[in-house]
Amino acid sequence: MAYEITGKIAAIYPVVQRTESFKTREFVIEKTEDIGSRTVTNYIKFQCVQDRTTILDRMKVGEEVKVHFNLKGSKWVKDGRENFITNLDAWRIEQFVPSAQAGADPMPPASAYTDMPATDPVDDLPF
Repeated sequence: MAYEITGKIAAIYPVVQRTESFKTREFVIEKTEDIGSRTVTNYIKFQCVQDRTTILDRMKVGEEVKVHFNLKGSKWVKDGRENFITNLDAWRIEQFVPSAQAGADPMPPASAYTDMPATDPVDDLPF
């Protein structure tokens, strides 16, 4: 199951080598929402596994991001007792640009470029 969420990175933890061939890295997203007349802040912990652990190398605490993740759950029985665990496995993290800024024109008008040579109206192309 694939999901996505936006929020601010609250923590990034070091890579943990779980076994000789398996490693994980956890991070936390701070998600603030206005519900009714109050503001609610949640802290959601994700994990990256294997080669995905490196995607956090270019991220910083405090940065707004969009996290793409899978929701996974497992069950195990130990000493006759059932246990359950849920993992949020992040597989892509990208910098988040709020929609107000997303609609803005990223390129300034041509008149803003002062180092461009003046254009010659003569077309001297050989074709």
